[in-house]
Amino acid sequence: MSEEHDDTTTYKVVVNHEEQYSIWPEYRDNPLGWRDAGKSGTKSECLDHIATVWTDMRPLSLRKQMEGKTS
Repeated sequence: MSEEHDDTTTYKVVVNHEEQYSIWPEYRDNPLGWRDAGKSGTKSECLDHIATVWTDMRPLSLRKQMEGKTS
């Protein structure tokens, strides 16, 4: 059996001020600077959710900086 099948941890999706996503064990306090993103479940469910919602991997500050520039 693979390690993922043995993992019974419930995870939550967390997001930081730069709109970067990660997963964190639900029973633990969020890391400093991260907040709940409203999704919890298995590791694969959380990673699937991140793949759906995190469509632009650039940090928020970079996206804002690039939007202010003209071509």
